[in-house]
Parts: sequence; structure tokens; C-alpha cells
Amino acid sequence: MSFMKEIIMNRSRSHVAPSMHSRRGFLKIGGQVAAASALAGVGVPAVHAAADETIKLAIVGIGGRGSGAIVDAFGTRGGPVKLHAIAEVFENKLQDRLKSFQSRFSDKVDVTPDRCFVGFDAYKKAIDTLSPGDVVILTTPAAFRPTHFEYAVQKGVNVFMEKSFATDSPGVRRMLKSAELSEQKNLKVGAGFMWRHSQARQETIKRIHDGAIGDINTLRIYRVHGPHNCPARPKDQNEVAFQIQHPMSFNWLSGSFFVDWHCHNIDVACWVKNAWPVSAQGMGGRCYAEVGNLFDHYCVEYTFADGAKLFAFSRHMDRCWNTYSDHAQGTRGSALIMADLGNPAPKIYKSQKMVPEEVVWKFEGQEPNPYVEEWQVLVDAIRQGKPHNESRRAAEADLAAIMGRVAAHTGAFVTWDAAMKSDFQYVKDIDALTFDTPAPIASDAEGRYAAPVPGLTKEM
Repeated sequence: MSFMKEIIMNRSRSHVAPSMHSRRGFLKIGGQVAAASALAGVGVPAVHAAADETIKLAIVGIGGRGSGAIVDAFGTRGGPVKLHAIAEVFENKLQDRLKSFQSRFSDKVDVTPDRCFVGFDAYKKAIDTLSPGDVVILTTPAAFRPTHFEYAVQKGVNVFMEKSFATDSPGVRRMLKSAELSEQKNLKVGAGFMWRHSQARQETIKRIHDGAIGDINTLRIYRVHGPHNCPARPKDQNEVAFQIQHPMSFNWLSGSFFVDWHCHNIDVACWVKNAWPVSAQGMGGRCYAEVGNLFDHYCVEYTFADGAKLFAFSRHMDRCWNTYSDHAQGTRGSALIMADLGNPAPKIYKSQKMVPEEVVWKFEGQEPNPYVEEWQVLVDAIRQGKPHNESRRAAEADLAAIMGRVAAHTGAFVTWDAAMKSDFQYVKDIDALTFDTPAPIASDAEGRYAAPVPGLTKEM
């Protein structure tokens, strides 16, 4: 797979305000209104770029998402941004990507051999090369995000991190603890929910918040499209290395399709509703064995405190009906939040019939690239000393997605409070994982991985 093709494919699959650790702390936020530091305005020094205005980047995990994030950062305005250091567990991937970036962005890449780090502890070495005002990009599989974010915050480094953000509740709590510290340190933190920075969605959701469709009672979100299959593991390949190379095929690494891919739509739905759900129940399963140990379909019903419902549908199979869209129904009308990934084309309708003759408003502006815009907000905050921290909301949105996965995998009725307190962990000591560690899940004699079994599987 070519360098740019992998970036595009990963982007098509993916892609804040400070609050209490509960749904009641959720605050209304527009995509470009960043979370204020808990200590903003009380004498906390601004963390801004160096005197020459160059923002240096260190990348931790330079796969498709990481490469895409670098390209997006390079597309920002207001001053130079340069790639400074790389951390990766696979030497060949690091060298291949570095060579590609050097050939395509020679004026924006300043990575010397002594700033190329390989291994499970490489993230520390890369972060240690940065100064206040610089940014570390965290784009490894989600299993490692809490560890890496924690270290970056401890070191006082600004962060851009891709979704998803944790695979289980202890990981979410670890993220929230680091989020609180990042607010206290006035760090700038961007999270990879780029749709929060989509002008089309911002304008639509503002109208909904202003009462355009009345009180919201139902939300429907769909991500149903083709599969992401897991290849067979070569018999001589290390099991841990194989699984890390195919993170979207293993729940312990990605949190599931539902968490890693559908968390975008869940975040948008909760943004529309201005709340996190109080409970979830759902179902799902696996029809095909070529997806690692994942389910390939989910249906989850979320309930909000006022009784409103969010229905989340996620299916990844060939030869089935496909859509990638978000919808809202209210007491006075309805809204199409997203028609498809490439063109959201949102509309507001005067009834529940989403047909052309019922349209009362539609977005007709030119949609800026939200992947670049989320970076623009981050670098502007760094250079101008403005508050910007999306980490708390990102972790809470991740928990909302985890609730749905747990409900489907286990068959249990899951509440927000129970999910927040859960001690279930996929990997007990993720910080100590190496290629010599036994794999968190092993294949059977035929190379297949066991999927969760509702009624028997425990994730709470």
C-alpha cells in the first residue's frame, strides 16, 4: 500500500469544555470553542511557541493516522511547523515514512538520526526532545494512548491525539486524571474529533440548540459499510507484533470497531443532545471470522436522562446496504447532520419526513477541511496563548462508546456510572508490554481468534 493511499484509507475510516466526571458535567460546545483551562486567567503562564514561532512536532506511532496528522499540521497557517522526532516500535515503518516525508516535505522535516527512536519506550525519548510550545502527536493504537498522554502531560508538552483514546474504563479514568493535570498546567490539547471543527456541523447544531427542531427525542447514527479484514498471521511472526500491526482487528488494541470507528458519530450525537447517555443496551455478533476477535455488527440503544434515545448502528460487511450518516428528530422537526463522510450536506426539515419539499434550511457554504481546521485551532492557541483543551471531552466521549460495546459484547444493561467505575481491563499492565510478553489473545490451531460471547463475556 502506498504512503498516501494508507493515509486516505485511514482517514476515511476515522475520520470541550472541562466538566465533572459525570454526564451532568457535559457543557455545550461549538467545534471551534475550545475548553478553557481550569486555571485560565489566574496567573498560569501561557505555554506558547518558541521565539522564532516554529512549532516542533514529535510523532508517536507513524502509521496512516499519524502520517495524516503530520500532513494536516503542515497545512496550518500562521508560522512554521516542522517534524522534529519520531517514535515507533517498528524500525522499517519509521524509516520508510521518514524517507517519504523527507522527499515530499523537505523544508518541513528536520529529523536527524539521533531523533529517531524505536521500541516500546521510544515515546518517552521523542517527547523529551520537545520544548514548551511544541506538540507531540499521539497516534498509536488506543491501548497505549493513556500511557503516552500521561507522560506528555507530566513533561508539560502540548498534545494532539487521534481517536480513540482508551479501550476500557481504567484507561478512561487514567485519561481523565491526565486531562485534569493538563488543564492545571494550561497545556493545549487537541483531540481527533475533527467533526467538532466542521463548519457545516457547527452551523447545523447551533440551529438545533437554538430550537430549530424543538426538543430532541431521537437520534440515529449509522456507520455501515464494507469490512476491514485481518490477514492470517505468518507462522514465524511474533504474535504481539502481528496484532500491533493489525490493531483494528483486536479489541484490546482498538477497543472494537464500535469504539474506534463509531466514536465520531457518538460524539456528534451527544454534542447535538448536549448530554452524555445515562445507560446503554445493545446486541451484536460476528458473521465472518476474518475480523480478528471483533464483532462485525452492533446495534446499541442509548438513553439520556430525559428519556431521549440514541440508536447507534455499526456493521462492516460486504454486499449489504451501506450508509454513513447522522440524524436527529425533535418535537417540531428533524435534521440530517451528515449525509455521508465526504459531503455532510446537513439539512433541517419542518417535519419528520426527510424529503426535499420539507427542507427549511440547508448548509450551502464552502466546508473547510476539518482535519486541518482542528490543527489550526491548536496551533493558534499555542501561538496566541489562548485556552484550548479537548482532552476531558474526548475521554468522556470514549466512555460513551465503551458503554455501547460492553452492552453488546456482554448482553448486559450498562449505566454510565457503572461504566465509569468498572475495573475491567483488557491488559492489566499495558505499560510493561513488550514483544516478549504473552499476547493478550492467542489464535487457535487454525489461526482464528475467539470473539466475545454475550451472556458469558465479562467486560464490567
